[in-house]
Amino acid sequence: MATSTTKALAGEEPPGPSRTGDGKENSRWRGAWLHRLDVKGAPYAFIAPFFVVFAAFSFYPLIYTSWISLHDVELATLDIMEWVAFDNYVELWGDSRFWNALQNTITIGIISTVPQLLMALGMAHLLNYRMRASLFFRVASLVPYATSVGAAALVFTMIYERDFGMINWALGTVGIDPVNWEADKWPAQAAISTIVIWRWTGYNALLYLAAMQAIPADRYEAASLDGASRWQQFTHVTVPGIRSTIVFTIVLSTIGATQLFGEPLIFGQGPNGVTGGADNQYQTLGLLLYEEGWKNYQMGRSATVAWAMFMLLVLAFVTQHLIKRLRSRKS
Repeated sequence: MATSTTKALAGEEPPGPSRTGDGKENSRWRGAWLHRLDVKGAPYAFIAPFFVVFAAFSFYPLIYTSWISLHDVELATLDIMEWVAFDNYVELWGDSRFWNALQNTITIGIISTVPQLLMALGMAHLLNYRMRASLFFRVASLVPYATSVGAAALVFTMIYERDFGMINWALGTVGIDPVNWEADKWPAQAAISTIVIWRWTGYNALLYLAAMQAIPADRYEAASLDGASRWQQFTHVTVPGIRSTIVFTIVLSTIGATQLFGEPLIFGQGPNGVTGGADNQYQTLGLLLYEEGWKNYQMGRSATVAWAMFMLLVLAFVTQHLIKRLRSRKS
């Protein structure tokens, strides 16, 4: 016959005094019940403080920024606010600089994210094979990620320099005229995208590699027995097996593209970095936010740009979720 301690651990006996009346058995039962509560409640006890800190450092800045966006506030006098309601949002909607920055953010995000993730997927597929010095190649792929944004952007700025840059020197050897990478719109955006691609490809490749190594080997064996080629195994086994990781990297890349700031700022080499060039040809939303707040001293408009960036991310994630649900229904 099971004792009350066993029943307590199994959840068969509710809290209360022991039926046997034995003091030793009763204390043993209480200890087992408290141990069960301690084991089940431990994860919540450890996670709860994290969510409290997360709420304090996340929701408060969002609320405070939204409050500032409804006022006319200057950087030098943050304690003096003039209520303007949604005037900042109306002005931002009619500001051509905002739409230009939004377009630049989207185009730079696309031409940097798509090649980056495709290259990372191919690199991870190669690193997944058994090869000599595989550890060296995996560590080497993280070196660009470990490099600071400032150092990487500065080096690439010198590489793309108009008169003495390595890229124009290489183009000159094949008879192509030098390109003014910083002054022209599309060359500037392509150059900035290469900085992003160089820094993040290796990081995403290791994420894909970790997901690939979690795929059971019997799936590849079954596909091989069915006559599937290496490419068919990659498209029908590997890619579906790491689909959740691919979605995760797309989300991270979308957030990073929306917040792009350091690369174009340093690429501008001086005052043009804040404005994204003389004609705002590569000004992103992050640069526009900085220009409004720390160059024009208009913190209300700067907070409005920040909230516009946040709402764009929310809109992108909602759209992605709706597309995912529609696909699941069709399948």
